[in-house]
Formats: sequence, C-alpha cells, structure tokens
Amino acid sequence: MEATELINRVKDFLEKNYLAELSEQVRKHNKFLLVQFAKLSKFDPDLADYLLETPEEFFKAAEIAIEQFDMPGDTKEFIIRFVDLPDSCRILIRNIRSKDLNKLLFVEGVVRNKTDVRPKVTAARFECPSCGNTLSVLQLDKKFKEPSRCSCGRKGKFRLLSKELMDAQGLILEEIPEQIEGGAQPKRLNVFLKNDLVSPLSERRTNPGARIVVAGIVKEVPKFTHSGVQSTDFDIMLESNSVVSVDEDFSDIKITEEEMKKIKDLAKDRNLIKKLVSSAAPSIYGHEKIKEALLLQLVSGVRKVRDDGIVTRGDMHILLIGDPGAAKSQLLKRMSLVAPKSKYVTGKGASGAGLSAAVVKDEFLGGWSLEAGALVLANKGICMVDELDKMTKEDAWAMHEALEQQSISISKANIQATLRCETSVLAAANPKFGRFDPFDTVANQINLPSTLINRFDLIFAIKDLPNKDIDEKMAVFILSMHQTNKTSPEMDTLLLKKYLSYVRLSFNPKLTDSAVEVLKEYYIKMRSSAPDKGVKSVPISARQLEGLVRLSEAYAKLRLADKVSKKDAQNAVELLDYCLKQIAYDEETGTIDIDRIATSMPASQRNKIVSIKEILVDLENKLGKTIPLEDVVSTAKEKGFSEAEVEEIIQKLKNSGDIFEPRHGFVSRI
Repeated sequence: MEATELINRVKDFLEKNYLAELSEQVRKHNKFLLVQFAKLSKFDPDLADYLLETPEEFFKAAEIAIEQFDMPGDTKEFIIRFVDLPDSCRILIRNIRSKDLNKLLFVEGVVRNKTDVRPKVTAARFECPSCGNTLSVLQLDKKFKEPSRCSCGRKGKFRLLSKELMDAQGLILEEIPEQIEGGAQPKRLNVFLKNDLVSPLSERRTNPGARIVVAGIVKEVPKFTHSGVQSTDFDIMLESNSVVSVDEDFSDIKITEEEMKKIKDLAKDRNLIKKLVSSAAPSIYGHEKIKEALLLQLVSGVRKVRDDGIVTRGDMHILLIGDPGAAKSQLLKRMSLVAPKSKYVTGKGASGAGLSAAVVKDEFLGGWSLEAGALVLANKGICMVDELDKMTKEDAWAMHEALEQQSISISKANIQATLRCETSVLAAANPKFGRFDPFDTVANQINLPSTLINRFDLIFAIKDLPNKDIDEKMAVFILSMHQTNKTSPEMDTLLLKKYLSYVRLSFNPKLTDSAVEVLKEYYIKMRSSAPDKGVKSVPISARQLEGLVRLSEAYAKLRLADKVSKKDAQNAVELLDYCLKQIAYDEETGTIDIDRIATSMPASQRNKIVSIKEILVDLENKLGKTIPLEDVVSTAKEKGFSEAEVEEIIQKLKNSGDIFEPRHGFVSRI
C-alpha cells in the first residue's frame, strides 16, 4: 500500500469514528488513543489486515495522520493503542516463532518481575566540529550509537547537542498455569513498555503477580558473546502496544443501572439471607450456617483507623475443620469463583515465603528483589488455604502477622519492607487423625498452633455422621446433579458477585445502642458463666467480641443498611455461639472455654496443675526438699484427685522442667 493512501485511509477511519475521543485526549495532554480493533475491521477490513501484518508502518502512518488534524494542542508522536484484538492474533508464549517477528500479536500471562521505570534515549542529535553540520541518529539498539561519518569526511569525535528521552520499563511475563500441559515448565517472555504504559496509574496493573493481556509487536534483540561479538542467536521481546489487566478487584466491577435496580430489590426481600445462601454454593448440599458465614466473610466488617494510629481489621478469617469428603475443598473452590479477587493455595504446596513474600535474585538489575506471596497478591481480596494441617509449623507461622496485623514485614538480604496484606483467609483442615473421634472433644483433635487458631473469627467442625434421612436426601441431590449436570441457584454467579462487591465497597455501617447492648450482654453473660469451683475458665476473650462486631457489621451490609440493628447483632451472636458450642465446649465443667482452642490446655486442666503445685509447696515446707511421691498422691486424693490424674500431672511437670526425680519414688521442685 502506498504511504499517502495508507495515511489517508487511517485519517478517514479516525475522523469518522474517533474524532471526539481524539480531541478529548489532546485537550487532556494525553499522547495516546484507545481504539477497538472490531471498529477498524468493520470500517476497512483491508486496513485491519494491513495493521496485523505490518504494524510498524501502520503506527507511523497513524502518527502522521493525527498530525494533519487541526487540533488545539500538541499532536506530535501520538500513539494508537489497540484493544480487543481478534482470537487469530492470540499466541502462547511457548509458540512464538521467527515467522511471528514484526507482527501484531497478543499474549496472556502473569507478571513475574519488573524493572524500575528509567529514561531511555530514542534519538540523539550530534554536531560535526569540522563543518558545523547537524546529524540525527535513531537509537534502536541497547548500545548508544554515534554517527559513523560526516559528509565533510570527518570520522568520530562528534559533539552531542541533544537527546530525546522517554520513560521505559521491562517486564518478565510468564505463562498462566491453565495454558501449561502436564509437567511442562512455564515459559517466559520479555516485554518492553514505554511512555503512558508506565504512568503511575498504568503501573498498578503490571505489579508482580498481576495477570495481564499484552498486545504488541514481536521484535528480535541482538545477543552479544563475552568477547563483545554479536551472536547468531537472537532473543525475542514484545514491544507493547497496549496492556489490559485480567485481574478483577472488588473496586473494578462495573454495575449497570438495571443490575443496580435488581440489587436494591433484592435487599428489600424478607428472605434475602436464604436467597444468598442458596446461591453461594448451589452444588453443595446442606452446610447452611457455613455458607452464611462465607458470604459474611466476602462482604467483611468495617476497617477502622483510630486517632492514635491503631488499625482494627474489618476482614474475617474462617477455618473449616472436617472429615474427608465433607466438601470443604469444593466450598473453597466455589468461593474463589464468587470472590472478585482470590488466590487458592494448598498446604503442602505452599511455603512460608510463598504465602508471605520471598527475596529473590533480580534477573534484570542484579542484586535482590522482593516477590510477593499469595497473601499479599490477594490484598483486598480473599485467600483460600486448603489442607492447612499439612503445612509445616514454620510455614504456618508466616501467617500470624498477616492474619491479625494485616501486613507482612520482611528483613532479609538488605531489604527491609512492610507489605500490605488486607486479606481475608478461608482455610480448610482435617482433624489430627484424619477423621473426628466421636469420643474425644473437637479441640483436642485440631493439630494446629493454638496462636494461629485463635486468630480465626469462626471455626466450623464438619462431622460426617451416618444419618438415614440426611444421607438419603444427600444421595438424591448428588445423583440428580450428576444426571442433569445443572444447578438452579436463585441468583446467577455474576449478579451475586456484583451484589457482594457493591455491598462491600459502598457501606460502612455504624453500631447502634441497641446492637451494642446485645453484644455487651452476650459477652458479660459468657464471661460470668464460668462456675465458681476454683476453675477460672475464660469462656470468650476480647478477640471474640471484636469478631462479633465484624459479623454484625457484615449482616448490616448485606441488608444495604447504614446502621447495625439489634437483629444484626442477634444474628452475629447466634452464629458465634453455634461455632463455640461445637469447638470450645468443656464437658468436664459443662461450660464454654475458649482456652480449649486459644491455648494448648483447657482451664480445668490448668487449674489441676496449679493445685498439685500448691500441694508440692506445702509438702516441701513440712518435709524438706525431697518429697515422697506417696505423700503427694495421698494429699491429692483428699482434695478429690484420682491416682491416675496425679501421675499424669507429675509427668507433665517433669516434662516441662518444673520438678525432677532425684531418686526413685521421690520428687523435688526446681
């Protein structure tokens, strides 16, 4: 195609389709224009084909065409950025070949690493000291190029007059896991971004871990051997034309007027919670309370920043502990589809660094750089951790700070950083012996650090107990689903997603006096429910009270309310009570004791140990340092202890280093 014809056709296309947008961009001093490829192919199919085959010429023609418009502003070096390219232009990173060079293509991938934004020389002007002639040299390679000779015959030693600079940045793009077959390693591609693609707003889209679609021209880059000679091998690089983020955030979701009307109507429905629960995971039978809690987790409470700088988290964390085959993983997978921003990891396949952040050798700049882990990448979203019990204790400790302080601090290899981690965690685990023991309490069967468990707002025990009626209903439900392969939720997933996103972002409900009264009454009632038998158990702690506030706020948000009503607080109390009765019920005293999960020992056990210690002190005062075991047992029996209990406690005290056995049958305090 002739150059003038090409320029005229591009000008004609822009004039008829994008004149208003173009003048708006010029007015805003922006140097780019976003164009839908579909509009170009509809207007002029030949021109669209020409763009895909020889993009560089097309962009140059577009630049000249825009300069010809009479616009009140600078239209030099204007770039057209194409979005929504046809599927024929999609290519996998591993499939790029030499025939694809200098074509317009688009690839999808995950950003693995990126360099800092730095100025790059595009063109330089030199002056010849002999004749005063001015020479322009385009800088296309990595090496800075000077003119080889002047028309007057001079070679070398030219004076640099000026140079044109633009902002540039490099990315390493890696294939997304879904595109990889079997055991293949994910392939990587260097991507080159410049000008407005590295502006602060655009840069947010290309943070490491983000999933993006990059359209651009595939270029070859010369390689040099150690001796400085150019190699016959070339590297490939994608010179980016447009970057579109695939990741969704809660704030990224667009709601139409029609959908907003549906959301407002739904909020007025009396059976709102029932409808939402039935749509949360329609392919999983039962577990209504858990589904309700998961919805509350997605909308979260209200994050509060106090005057003294202390931040109270609004995000809730939920732990599901249950027998194998109780649909825990399915619930997690379904929630990762409903949540706009989520990351899914498994206990055995996740390390502490993979969850929090890793310090790695920088491929671009040398030195060390920081790579964000799953909890950081899911910031302002939700992170699903399956098989939490299979994680090593050291790796699980990486979650402590993330769950309560909502930040991750790194101090390694000369890097001191604090990363934001405002993430809700939904974790699933199996009991200690694979299945719940019906004769033992649930708390004794959770094989996780007590400090970690204590950070979860709600803990659900899912027991798989045979029951003829329930089993029959479940069998009918599962088999009919396999037969028809259909589920019929009351709300489709997209509307549910938009409902939860709108609710999460648009409402910050405040506690009313009546709601505060309900929460206070429950807290005081629970704290004073411990019997006065010398067993000072802690039924619930202040952490559970904060959890109640978050749950109440989430219930209010679901109703699209600005105030937390008495009913919201009652619902929150009911849900927490349901959890505590399953997990923290101490059968020995018949009360709820949070120490069963918050610490490794229930209060009743701790008080027995205190009593035996008191007996040892009394006997030491009477008999001296060496105390016969018989005397300890007989004194303890008078106080209502059995012999087996005393022996067990003595053994515990020996293990903890409080007492030792100087000779057989005698003990001494340390």
